[in-house]
Amino acid sequence: MSDAGETLSPAQRSRIRRLSQPKEPAPGEEAGELNVVPYLDIITNVMIFVLASVSVIFITSIDSTPPAIGGGKVRSEAASKALNLSALVTSQGISLKTSGGNIAPGCAGVGAGVTIPMVDKMHDYAAVTACAKRLKGAQPEFAQETQVTLTANADVQFQVIVSTMDALRRDGEEELFPDVHFGVAR
Repeated sequence: MSDAGETLSPAQRSRIRRLSQPKEPAPGEEAGELNVVPYLDIITNVMIFVLASVSVIFITSIDSTPPAIGGGKVRSEAASKALNLSALVTSQGISLKTSGGNIAPGCAGVGAGVTIPMVDKMHDYAAVTACAKRLKGAQPEFAQETQVTLTANADVQFQVIVSTMDALRRDGEEELFPDVHFGVAR
């Protein structure tokens, strides 16, 4: 039994005062909720990036034939008096070749040299289209030709190949050589 007049010692009062004061929990003493706000921020940013990327990407495809082993299968049905247009893309320009031989510079008949040389270090795709149109219209039997074989050197960029393919495929609304076959440079 305790007396009503019993008093606490100064050490006991100090300890009670120290324990009764609120204090910040130590970093390891936190128990309870996980802060998910930073994770939600990251997920929101990723979602916005994905949605923005999806709306910008456009995919186009061009039907083409990869090089065949032996190279004889693609043109087997072509007539012997066909145009047989082929284009070689190099770092100096674009050379065109038909069954009659190499096309001379400037698309001026048969002869040696690069048919469409580069202008100011750029390929002249308009000249390629004009030359392809001129070759297709050279004889009436060439009007039905739709195939072209496209070959490029290893140092040519992919965009140049695609632009050359586009230049050979059509002139505005008129189709020139829509069936593009890829050849292997030898």
